[in-house]
Amino acid sequence: MELSGQFPVQLLCKRIDIPRSSFYHWKKSVQHLSQQKKRLVQSIALFQEYHNRFPSHGYRWLNAKIRLDKGILFSDPYAHKCCKIAGIKSVSKHYRYKKLGDPLRTYPNLLLAGVRIKGPMECVVSDMAAFYVKGTYYELTLYMDLWNDELIAHALSSRRGDRMTYLDGLQDVLAFKKQYLEQKLILHSDQGSVYASKSYNELLPMYNITRSMSRAGTPTDNAAMESINGWIKTELFTDFHITSPENVPEQVSDYIRFFNEERPAYTLGYLTPKQYRERFAPKREHDVQTIAGNV
Repeated sequence: MELSGQFPVQLLCKRIDIPRSSFYHWKKSVQHLSQQKKRLVQSIALFQEYHNRFPSHGYRWLNAKIRLDKGILFSDPYAHKCCKIAGIKSVSKHYRYKKLGDPLRTYPNLLLAGVRIKGPMECVVSDMAAFYVKGTYYELTLYMDLWNDELIAHALSSRRGDRMTYLDGLQDVLAFKKQYLEQKLILHSDQGSVYASKSYNELLPMYNITRSMSRAGTPTDNAAMESINGWIKTELFTDFHITSPENVPEQVSDYIRFFNEERPAYTLGYLTPKQYRERFAPKREHDVQTIAGNV
């Protein structure tokens, strides 16, 4: 296009062996885009904007996030088309675990029995994720409701092997469990020393909580939590750009809120954990009695 102002169009077309009419037809189509092409250009720009904010995700997640934030509905094939044209690809890397460990000795693995989870606070899984920020080591202990992948408790420490991250997180779980006093809860974790300790487990029977543990050296026994740990470490650095150790606790808390309230999840049909809980949580008997009493 820019050369057409310096050289005769006829000469340029002859040089690249195309009819002159084809050049003018192409020029007109560029200068006067159809409504369909304009929408495609706008859609590509929107996906590029969200990819710049969340580079760790692919086209399906970006499509779900756009739908959640802006209420714009794109089909997955159309989203894939936009991302393919823009060259958008997820930059995250995830690893698959295949090794199976020895059978558990401390507590049985109840998840292997095929537990059917029908509502909130029936099974909570826990694990610790370790990461560095500018040379400073951090341990983040997480507790997740396996029903809707909601992170109901977390604790962060910059001390290696800090037992209090596990215990502080557990206290938050027990406080949350008071909303479901009659609910039987399975608490699943790996065979870490803190998880297996007497101080960690002695209060659990009082709260109607049964312990479950993965087999030694078998992360796949706690696959959901391991997957979330991988995503969290990827998104904290790739999407939330944690770079300074001074404000890591605040940024981790902001991310936990984002995870629960603003992050669409594939396993939940691209609803957020909060949306899933509000839409599908069974009505508790306590709530029904309260409503009946008010009436």
